[in-house]
Amino acid sequence: METSTRGEALLARLSADDWGLRGRLQADADMSKLTWFRVGGPADLLFQPADEDDLSLFLSRLPRDVPVTVVGVGSNLLVRDGGIAGVVIRLSARGFGSVERVCETRLKAGAAVLDKKLAAAALEAGLGGFAFYHGIPGGIGGALRMNAGANGTETTGRVVEVAALDRQGGRHLLSHADMGYTYRHSAAPDDYIFTSAVFEGVAQDRAAIQKAMDAVQHHRETVQPVKEKTGGSTFKNPDGHSAWKLVDEAGLRGFRVGGAQMSEMHCNFMINTGDATAYDLETLGEMVRRKVLENSGIRLDWEIKRIGRFAPGRDVPAGIA
Repeated sequence: METSTRGEALLARLSADDWGLRGRLQADADMSKLTWFRVGGPADLLFQPADEDDLSLFLSRLPRDVPVTVVGVGSNLLVRDGGIAGVVIRLSARGFGSVERVCETRLKAGAAVLDKKLAAAALEAGLGGFAFYHGIPGGIGGALRMNAGANGTETTGRVVEVAALDRQGGRHLLSHADMGYTYRHSAAPDDYIFTSAVFEGVAQDRAAIQKAMDAVQHHRETVQPVKEKTGGSTFKNPDGHSAWKLVDEAGLRGFRVGGAQMSEMHCNFMINTGDATAYDLETLGEMVRRKVLENSGIRLDWEIKRIGRFAPGRDVPAGIA
């Protein structure tokens, strides 16, 4: 007798066909296709809602004991080889990918909008203060969650308010103060799913905005391995230090574990050289953390978000506490 997979069993349990959902439900979805590292096991169930109403309905009907994980464009994400338990929610560009001007100096963007698209919309609107997004390879949902920043500017400097749904499908509108931003962190409840946000810029000449965006792009292409399978900055910058310098000083530029490598170009970037597994990448990161601590006495904390189950017998212990 054939045994159903985790995903098939969960889908059968939910009987989601009877809920009137308009989005897409997929059992045993291959997460390696949705992350920039191109590694990771399957999600038990992947849900891509049609819009905010569809997502609210799904959350309101989903049993409380089913885990929920939200992913964006997968640019700063490492999915472990054992896959992800429960439901993974990924907001679609069709339902959450629009940008609109709401007043003279403000733009409203859906959580699935690419950071670069928001920068382009701000250019079109003649609004300065968004050029840094042109160099961040992610989406607005992730930027809101982690206070994404680059070139000396962070998301917190632009956010006015954020719309979100809670685990039960309830709607919330969070002020800038409610978001509680600090370096690469938001204090918003972990189970909130951001759906859109309002951002404020300043009126600026389009030529000046374009010049700033070009400078951001040039810097990124010059110093970052943008053509590799990578996840962006691996570690946060400790207070008063640059993570890449600490990695370099520990002699770890180009350091490898299996198919995973610290980039020769920018050694705070891990890359999949072609055949890496999530186990290789996470093991590499933990070894780097340990060696940097031994060399400098400074602890590196992950900036890349690591989620999911380890494959059997392939746990990765933390390199430092």
